[in-house]
Amino acid sequence: MAIITMSFCFNSCSQKSVSFQISTVVPAAKGTVKVKKDKNNNYVLKISLSDLAGSDRLQPPKNTYIVWMQTGKNNTKNIGQINSSKRSLSATLATVSSFKPLKIFITAEDDAGIQDPSGQVILSTDNF
Repeated sequence: MAIITMSFCFNSCSQKSVSFQISTVVPAAKGTVKVKKDKNNNYVLKISLSDLAGSDRLQPPKNTYIVWMQTGKNNTKNIGQINSSKRSLSATLATVSSFKPLKIFITAEDDAGIQDPSGQVILSTDNF
């Protein structure tokens, strides 16, 4: 019984790490998404990016990067904005969602409060 309980806890708390595909817009940019389920059955997402040029350096320049999550119900959710550091060109985002993520992607946008992606896709994962 103890082995079954430990196995269940290990699997329910296990973490999945997915890398972003190489970007045609910002080829040097790299990143990962780590997803794990917490004790409340929410999905904890930790996004780490490096070598991400500032959105104001894109053609055309944009104000910010927005992180989107495609969910199991085929919805797309704005889960946050990323401002890359001008010094290190790195950024992180940590968030929690009750929706199961299928795919994460980042667009360059003029407005951080938009509800649907309208800008150029900068980075994207494959489906989880």
